[in-house]
Amino acid sequence: MNKELLSLLGLMRRAGKLSLGFDAAADSAASGESCLILTTADISPKTLKELNYKINETVGVLPLACTQEELGRAIGKNVKIISINDKGFAQKAKLLMEAP
Repeated sequence: MNKELLSLLGLMRRAGKLSLGFDAAADSAASGESCLILTTADISPKTLKELNYKINETVGVLPLACTQEELGRAIGKNVKIISINDKGFAQKAKLLMEAP
């Protein structure tokens, strides 16, 4: 997992630009606030299917190459789903996810 991305996610949390957890991420997507939803590598297929159904594919969903525990260390809360609620942060996260 890209350490720079994990650091950025921690910064987003401190800036208040993340919604944490299934319900919060789905609510952010429904309200139009969410720019990107990220899931951990250990999310269950059932939960991912429910998430895609609930958000009706209005927001992109990308998998992170980390577990719930690794993400939790970066953002301070153990969740498997996060919503990025800032366009600039979402673009930067996508770039870092594509980087080798």
